[in-house]
Amino acid sequence: METLRILFDRVDMKITRWLSRYSLTILRVGLGVVFLWFGALKFFPGLSPAQELAVRTIETLTLGLIPAGTGLMLLAALECAIGVLLIWGRFMRFTLLLLLFQMFGAASPLVLFPGEAFNVFPYAPTLEGQYIIKNIVLVAGGLVIGSTVRGGRLVAEPDEAGLGERDAAPRRLERSL
Repeated sequence: METLRILFDRVDMKITRWLSRYSLTILRVGLGVVFLWFGALKFFPGLSPAQELAVRTIETLTLGLIPAGTGLMLLAALECAIGVLLIWGRFMRFTLLLLLFQMFGAASPLVLFPGEAFNVFPYAPTLEGQYIIKNIVLVAGGLVIGSTVRGGRLVAEPDEAGLGERDAAPRRLERSL
């Protein structure tokens, strides 16, 4: 039984080290692909399931100052730019600022058009509402990426981060829970 535990610990450590080394990059590129893909769809009329709601949201937020077609193209360009910058991995502070700006607009239909976002407010979202609510995950991913712009990183073991044994023990306990 002890041999099995040692084997498990070795495999677990290898997986954890691989994850700490590559998961932020995978997250960043994955977010980039989503933004690029969803943005590109908006360049082609009728392909994006969010197109109609996006157009009405832009018109409402800009008080009609930006025409529907122009607003949709600007949104498409913004989302594609965010996607390309995330994939490229440069200018992350600026990219994440754009992402948060875009997410504010993307979430606004929950307030502006609750009748279209919810079958029963606030707990039974429509398909459009679900499409919007999933953006919480995109924002969370952006926050995780943002935590690394000043050199932060994921580590497989607390001691790798330069924490002393006194600081590492509670973290090991947290991980085990």
